[in-house]
Amino acid sequence: MPGRVQTPSMSFRATRGQTGGMLTRRTLLSSAVAAAAGGGFAIAHAAAPSRAVVVRAGDDRTRTHLTLLGITPFDVKVSTEDSAGALFLCEHRDMKKGGPVRHLHFDQDEWFYPIKGAFLFEVGDETFRLRPGDSLFAPRRVPHRWACLGDPGTIAIALQPAGTIEQFFKTIGALPSRPAPAKLAEIFAAHGMQVVGPPLDVR
Repeated sequence: MPGRVQTPSMSFRATRGQTGGMLTRRTLLSSAVAAAAGGGFAIAHAAAPSRAVVVRAGDDRTRTHLTLLGITPFDVKVSTEDSAGALFLCEHRDMKKGGPVRHLHFDQDEWFYPIKGAFLFEVGDETFRLRPGDSLFAPRRVPHRWACLGDPGTIAIALQPAGTIEQFFKTIGALPSRPAPAKLAEIFAAHGMQVVGPPLDVR
């Protein structure tokens, strides 16, 4: 896939997918076929959403209006619970210049949609400049980072599946400022991510 860089993390993906992950899928498939043959086939899943969720402009689905690391405004638009874990969508509204550290998600794809202002992205070994109306899809396990290039900027971000990303943002939102690199890496790791570099320098 264009834009991928072969990092140790990318190699880990191939190893995990070719061994444990593949065996797990085969085992699950065999179990499903056996269960179906015996008339006992069932799929366990969270309760599917049955009602529309409307979040007005400037509102937060959880009514918390967090500020990440004491800097970046953060509003939930689709919560983990809304989608039964399938999707999480948030918005950074009127954020200042800057962005997150370079990182990757082991099990989540990420989609970005600028609403106001200009944004710079690095995904793998490619660089992109986005303006309102553009969008960018960043595949899981591909290192990426992004930054708002001027004040103010607004961007919507979707992650699929949701995983524990909502709890990650709650943890980050409870911090008054950016913690030491080791502590920040620990928080990322606890939620299925890996820090692989610093933020973009857009001073």
